[in-house]
Amino acid sequence: MNLDQVVATLLGSGEGRWSTAKLSRIETARQLVRVDELERLLDVYGVEAERRESLRSLVRAARRRGWWDAYADTISEDVADGVSLEAEARSIRTFDGSVVHGLLQTDDYSREVIRVGLMQFASSAEVERRVEVHRERRRGLHARAPEPIRLWSIIEEGVLRRSVGTGALMHEQCKRLAELAGLPNVMLQVLPFGSGAHPGMTGGFSILEFSDPHLPDVVSVDVRPGVMYVENDAQVYHYSLAFNQLAMSALGVDESQEFISDLAESQTR
Repeated sequence: MNLDQVVATLLGSGEGRWSTAKLSRIETARQLVRVDELERLLDVYGVEAERRESLRSLVRAARRRGWWDAYADTISEDVADGVSLEAEARSIRTFDGSVVHGLLQTDDYSREVIRVGLMQFASSAEVERRVEVHRERRRGLHARAPEPIRLWSIIEEGVLRRSVGTGALMHEQCKRLAELAGLPNVMLQVLPFGSGAHPGMTGGFSILEFSDPHLPDVVSVDVRPGVMYVENDAQVYHYSLAFNQLAMSALGVDESQEFISDLAESQTR
């Protein structure tokens, strides 16, 4: 089977499809492969039976479980891939045009966004499991070794003014943002309504950068019902230019923090 056929098999449509970022990182040994993922690759490549068990043993020996593996019954493969990339990233630049970034959300905000997004198709237990995923992700801003994630988030003003749940919920969310903005590894900017048309109007995105200089940046783009990953150098550069333009159009860091603090005070407690 040639490369085009492999790509067509693994990246096709349907529930079991892989992202291009995932396939690329596995093929270039930048991401550990799970045993079930290995089985798909062995089938696609037509590996002979006598070699399969030795390869399975290598994967079982090398595989180091991440905390997100415990939520395999709750989150999709695309989301798990994104969490894995996030855990590996040194820094993240993100433009948030619909909701507050998951690393910055309170539990109550996450719960409401998840509940509405699932449109009543999930039990309260599943919603809570997904809230736990967000909670675990947020540890990366504080307690991750050897150093926490560096996050630069540009938040569109409409995200902060949109009523997600109650006024008290939004009050607490804005307070949390103001607190996180004081961390040395977090930088927040608000993109005001007055900035007019901007390159982020097509949707939110995140640019992930890694400590290993040989690992290229990856862009994750929110697309319903999942996530799209971009690794093509030219496309990643396009997103980097878009982020730079958004940063220049946004309020400064100090002005943004003041804006968020004032908005928190104006919310109903």
